[in-house]
Amino acid sequence: MTSSGLPALRSAVIGAGAISLQHLDFLRSSSRSRLVGICDLSPVSSGIAARRFDAEDSFTDVATMLEQARPDVVHVLTPPNTHGFLATMCLERGVHVICEKPMSPTSSEAAELLAVAAKHGVHLVENHNYRFNDEILELQKVVAAGTIGDVHEVDIRMALPIRDEGSRFADENLPNPIHDMPAGVIHDFITHFAYLMNTLSGEATYERVAAVWSNHGGGDLFRFDDLDALLVGHNATGPFHGRLRFSCSTKPDLFSVVVRGSGGQAATDLFHPFLEVVGPRPGGEQLTPIVNHIVNGTKLARSGFKNFGQKLLQHGPYHGLAKFLDDTYAAFQNGQAPPVSPAQILAAAQLVDQLLEAEASR
Repeated sequence: MTSSGLPALRSAVIGAGAISLQHLDFLRSSSRSRLVGICDLSPVSSGIAARRFDAEDSFTDVATMLEQARPDVVHVLTPPNTHGFLATMCLERGVHVICEKPMSPTSSEAAELLAVAAKHGVHLVENHNYRFNDEILELQKVVAAGTIGDVHEVDIRMALPIRDEGSRFADENLPNPIHDMPAGVIHDFITHFAYLMNTLSGEATYERVAAVWSNHGGGDLFRFDDLDALLVGHNATGPFHGRLRFSCSTKPDLFSVVVRGSGGQAATDLFHPFLEVVGPRPGGEQLTPIVNHIVNGTKLARSGFKNFGQKLLQHGPYHGLAKFLDDTYAAFQNGQAPPVSPAQILAAAQLVDQLLEAEASR
């Protein structure tokens, strides 16, 4: 039983790869969950994971696990090209599904999966974990409080060395399955871009989308290794512009988010957490830049100490996943709508479609 008096949900995991460690850490420690099974094609992987995370059983066949373990919730953590088939198997048996991103290659396929969930009276939830990171939650509070005025621009950038030797994406002898997605390796990150852009823009609509997808490194393995996109549209407060940028060649590694409004701006980096807010302050218009430098300099100094502590505590970029899962399980237990809605899942997938259509039309 949980602290609320509700019975723990029977949970199972499909896929014992690297990302499963984050989910299994939560499932082992949460009072909302009872880990009844881990399934992987490799009996060694599923068995090791079951022992490490105190699962009740391990499996190599999904149908067998669904029949014998009888889970209430299944986490689908396999390569993206398998998500649709596996999620459908679970949904048709009346099981809630939490699916890693990207849930599907296109928005039409996402809509089909969500329709299956609705037909069987269960929930299908895509992992939008960065929405639940402390930095994004604080940034949303700043926006909601009107501190930076009406939001008119959002700039999201990521720099990762996906082509470097040792990268999980760079092995030509054993290509990562993500290479088969429409955006190639960048499809592994573009869902994060899309749902953050939609959330922080105030669910803007985009009348014009321009996207330049490039393969600067060349070769046949990578479809794209660079993205530069501009979104132009409107939100509830007026005109809106968005910028999305992915680079594999610039340093340092970053995942920066900047929100600009009519009264100032707020910025963070999800790989190196801080929150910087720049806006009018007491002291007069001409003194505002000086006051901002002093205030933000103090905040950055404090965040430097905080970052050091977070590293010692292993409070890394994935810490929002635990909050996402806890909120989702609480919703399942209480018969409420989960914190990531079908509409939000579809909107993110549709934005990815728009970005790829912009490339196709060039």
